[in-house]
Order: sequence, then structure tokens, then C-alpha cells
Amino acid sequence: MSQTPSNAASGGAVSTEVVVIGAGPCGLFQVFELGLLGIGAHIVDSLAHPGGQCAELYPDKPIYDIPALPVCGAQELVDRLLQQIKPFKPQLHLGQEVIEFARRADGRFHLRTAAGTTFDAGAVVIAAGVGSFQPRRLGLEGAEAFEGGAIQYRVRNAAVLAGKHIVVFGGGDSALDWTLALLPKAQSLSLVHRRREFRAAPASVARMQEEVAAGRMRCFEALPHALQHADGALRGVSIRSPDGSVRELAADQLLVFFGLHPKLGPIAEWGLALEKKALRVDTEKFQTSLPGVFAVGDINTYPGKKKLILSGFHEAALAAFAIQHHLYPQKKQFLQYTTTSPVMHQRLGVPD
Repeated sequence: MSQTPSNAASGGAVSTEVVVIGAGPCGLFQVFELGLLGIGAHIVDSLAHPGGQCAELYPDKPIYDIPALPVCGAQELVDRLLQQIKPFKPQLHLGQEVIEFARRADGRFHLRTAAGTTFDAGAVVIAAGVGSFQPRRLGLEGAEAFEGGAIQYRVRNAAVLAGKHIVVFGGGDSALDWTLALLPKAQSLSLVHRRREFRAAPASVARMQEEVAAGRMRCFEALPHALQHADGALRGVSIRSPDGSVRELAADQLLVFFGLHPKLGPIAEWGLALEKKALRVDTEKFQTSLPGVFAVGDINTYPGKKKLILSGFHEAALAAFAIQHHLYPQKKQFLQYTTTSPVMHQRLGVPD
């Protein structure tokens, strides 16, 4: 498995059987299912690293509904999937958004990324989750200068927050999870939410309220009002309560969890049938309204759709057989089992 640089300089297109758009769990498992059938794939993702939502939004959160794994960290799941597809040597084109997509007269597909990489593909699988995520920003004057440092919309390295005066904004699971995780390490911690009711898990809310009652942290019903800073450093933030009163909180670190708004991006312009910002597919092939283009995972919709990782894995398995038939319609299909098939063992690199 390798990361592939842009081919813009050479001007040549990458010719491949399949391009998978999206390197989240469903996209990675799609590569595995295709590999079992002897079909090669290139993976393209706008993020700089594989893993999709799992790696970007909650790498440390546990997942409990992956078959045969009672508990699995989100990043751990991504790492396991990357290990699983190694025998098929997929090439990853990361940090690249697909901005051009067209079906050619011969039925193959032309794709080009913003980095200039072009593809000539026999089929395309869109496994882009719900699109790219953009954080809902703090929206205070001067905030932009601190974003990525003293103001963060996701926690990338919890260790650097130890000993900080932290103010957390938000009332969902991310806000409560990080409040509870960082509380033992912070110099001080305050949680600010715009209303009394929280959207987080009741158990997390109860634990937070216990910490407030014990005096280990503070919680305010308020909105962000203004930043305090001096000599280029964040010193604090003022918040406005529902009665209009303003209170100043000392802070050298703000964690903002106002949620994320997804952007379907260029996919919305590709002429594929959409339903509520998702790609409509059938449940036999998971093919979109355009033959040769398939969609798995959260990006698709059909009657009874459930947005679960395990559902996406099922979709990827069926899509792989449909892709094989699309690429090689004259070839007879056989269902072979990885436990007994010599062909499967050879493709997986299983020793004799």
C-alpha cells in the first residue's frame, strides 16, 4: 500500500479498474472486497490521512458494534482495515478532492483531483460518508487568528492540554466526552452551553453535574461574547447569559464543539440522482442512477437504510460482485470462501 503523488507533471492518466472515492472504513473495506475478486483499486480522499469520519472526528472513541470485536477504538478499526487490504497493494491519493467527473463515450470514467491527478477508471465507488465536514465556528471577532492553536474544533493531541485553563463550548457528546476526559488534567475547566438541556448521553451529563457539584469544574448556560487577548496570546473569553449579563472566564485554551455541517461538495454536481443530500441506490448492486457508479456507506440512501458501519460493509460486499459483473459481463461469477478457496488464499498471500 502506498501513497501516490500527483501525475499532473507527467500529464498521463492513471488507468485502473476502480476508483474508490473516500478512505473511511467503508471505502477501505470496499477495496478488500474488490481485492478478493481480483479487482484492483485506487483510493482518493480529500483528507490528508485515511480513516474518514472515524479518524477525523473521534479517533479515540470506542465502537461496540463491529462483529467479533467487543470493543474497538475508531482509529484501531481504521488501522485494522489498512492492514487487511495490504495484500492488494492499493494506492492512496490523499489530500485530494475529486473536482472533475465524467462518463466517457466508451463507458469508462474520467476523474481529476484538485491536485491534478487524473484517472481513467472502469467503475467508480463513492464512499464519501456524508461529504466533507466543516466545523461550526466560534464566530467571535479575532477568533480566526487563534484557530488551530488556542481555539480548536477537534482535539488532535490531548497531552498538550494538560495544565491549561480550558473553556469547552457545546452540549453534545463531543463536548461532554472531552470535558470529562480533560478535567483531571486541566488547571481549570469550564463548560459553556447555550441552554440547560444537553444533547449528550445522560450518563455523561450526570457525571458532569457531579463534578460541578463537587466544585471540580464550572458549567454555565450562556453564549460566547468576546475574546480577551494580549501580546498575541489568548487570555480569556467573556460569555453572555440569557439575562444579558456578561461574565469573564480566564482561558488559554478554547475547545469549540458546536457540531459540524457536511458539504456534499462536487458530488452534488455530477448528475447522480439525489434524495435528501444522499445518493439513491438499488439494494441489489448499490449502483447509483448512472451505470458503473456505485455508492456505499453513509453517502447512499435506499428504503430501510441504516447509517451503520456494519451496514456499509454489507453494501461493499454486494457492490464488489456488481462491479465485477459491470467490468467483465461475460465472466461467470463464483462465490468462493476465504476459508477454503486456493484462489482467495493466493490473493491474500496466505502461505500454503
